[in-house]
Amino acid sequence: MVNSEGLALSAQNLRRYLIFRGLAAEAEEIRVREMGGGVSNAVFIAEWPRQPDRRWVVKQSLAKLRVKDDWRSERGRIFREADAILSLGEILGWQTVPEIIDIDRSNYLYIMKAAPAGSESWKYQLLAGKVDLNVARQAGELLARVMQAGGRRPELRERFLDQTVFNQLRIDPYYRTTAARHPELNSTYEQLIDASRNIRAAVVHGDYSPKNMLVKNGAICLIDFEVVHWGDPAFDAGFLLNHLLLKAFHRREYRESYCAAAREFWRALVESAGREHDRDFERMTVWHLGGLMVARIDGKSPVEYIRDNATKQRVIGLGSRLLLEPEIGVQQAIEQAGQTQ
Repeated sequence: MVNSEGLALSAQNLRRYLIFRGLAAEAEEIRVREMGGGVSNAVFIAEWPRQPDRRWVVKQSLAKLRVKDDWRSERGRIFREADAILSLGEILGWQTVPEIIDIDRSNYLYIMKAAPAGSESWKYQLLAGKVDLNVARQAGELLARVMQAGGRRPELRERFLDQTVFNQLRIDPYYRTTAARHPELNSTYEQLIDASRNIRAAVVHGDYSPKNMLVKNGAICLIDFEVVHWGDPAFDAGFLLNHLLLKAFHRREYRESYCAAAREFWRALVESAGREHDRDFERMTVWHLGGLMVARIDGKSPVEYIRDNATKQRVIGLGSRLLLEPEIGVQQAIEQAGQTQ
């Protein structure tokens, strides 16, 4: 099953792989399908029709990401992700993150239990106009708990101190690529990168996005920790706010609801974070928010649902303003996103 480069999983060979690995029996009926949506991994779901509660997700890292630009990252990031899930599951609770079934270091993959049947990504709900403020509040409270995890487990700092993958999957493709395409913002992006690099304060998810929050009965299961590191927690806050506000630009009929969700997320985060939150944290959050806004239009990973040039220019306009004026508060940034025509 394995050659010198490892096995490339597919929907066709996954069943045989599970049997070879000793995780399934030859006689068992298993249904396999590839799951879409990601660019950095091959992701599959295996289901046992006669065992409805037995549903596994198999995730294998890719060396070259599936985007237009040439974008590469070390495949070993998959093991840091599995390690983060194991570590945070003990702190946050296994209802909040998936349970790990198996880790295969030869083939750069791991297997986890799937979210309960009927779960939906928060991104899917938001784009459909289903904006639940209770979910937004929970997202803020959950991020605060992630930020505080290092206080309960000091060893997490050393475990996730390396930021190589964060640089490969976020700083270079988002900030540096966008800076090269916007020379007028280049020095500001470099200042943001330097300031953020010097903040080593907490566990950072690195992809704290609605697509990585699976929701059922109003409860979040957080997935996709491949960019996890010890660093600047304001990146996660700016990342989530950016996704909510981009949707306000995209679906203007739901603009007020998206902005309300952004306010509720921020309010819950600030209240739950306690001493972890201060004015510098808010300033860095706004700075990242601006940088990410422009990056999701002109970086290596442009947001897929904003296609018209007029909307792109509105996003770039607000993002540039926040980059250049990070003293603007989060609430004011949300208000400006809601008012931008």
